[in-house]
Amino acid sequence: MKLHSIPTGNFKLDGGAMFGVVPKSIWQKLQPADELNLCSWAMRCLLIEDGNQLILIDNGIGDKQDAKFMGHYHLHGTDSLDQSLAQLGFNKEDITDVVLTHLHFDHCGGSVIRTGEHTYEPAFKRAHYWSNARHWEWATNPNEREKASFLKENILPIEASGQLKWVNGTEERVVQTDIHAKMQIRFMHGHTDAQMLPQIQYGDKTIVFMADLLPSVSHLPLPYVMAYDMFPLQTLTEKKLFLQEAVDNDYILFFEHDPVHECCTLTHTEKGIRVKETFKLNDW
Repeated sequence: MKLHSIPTGNFKLDGGAMFGVVPKSIWQKLQPADELNLCSWAMRCLLIEDGNQLILIDNGIGDKQDAKFMGHYHLHGTDSLDQSLAQLGFNKEDITDVVLTHLHFDHCGGSVIRTGEHTYEPAFKRAHYWSNARHWEWATNPNEREKASFLKENILPIEASGQLKWVNGTEERVVQTDIHAKMQIRFMHGHTDAQMLPQIQYGDKTIVFMADLLPSVSHLPLPYVMAYDMFPLQTLTEKKLFLQEAVDNDYILFFEHDPVHECCTLTHTEKGIRVKETFKLNDW
């Protein structure tokens, strides 16, 4: 098995929204904001190469939205999904499985391509797309607060294609899946209902793809919960339980949105559980 970090570009989000109740005087030391109060964030995916399987976890924002939509998020950087795959000798046709942690546009926008003015099709034509029925229902019949993050053109063409498959067991904390023998899924319900965090056994180490439970290293302190989260107190509980398990078992955390740090390990400090060391996946 080989693991590859897949950068797909950067975007900007409001710093206050990303850090919730934490004052700007504190969070701006961790994540500097521009004159519009916007901070830069990565859209970093993970590729698992093992035998005949090539599994992509999330796929970024894509490129099919109009200029007005993209203008809200200030896309920047030189990375793209196609370019990052090509650097490894792959293309979208090679992907066998796409794991969607959840269906917010910055995580699943690359799942679907536009083929005409009002027509769309899956970007990964040979792949199974993995979600779960509980989150799919949540995303396709969204609440008013979260509706803007669930774009139908990112979601419905996957189901129509017949390539959609379910991960079952959303009531469990961790489940084994049919995706890969060494991959489990952790279900989290604070950020959005039934978010999936892939957990990969790699040699004697466990690597967890953090998605939006922990967008970055800066979000490790328990009160640092995004205003985007639907159920922030549940996120707080989920973070506390996960971080204790992660530090006790020396997990490696892989960050989707941290603009600088790809991975970290954890340690106990007087202030709580904090970073032990950060590193790039390739270096590790």
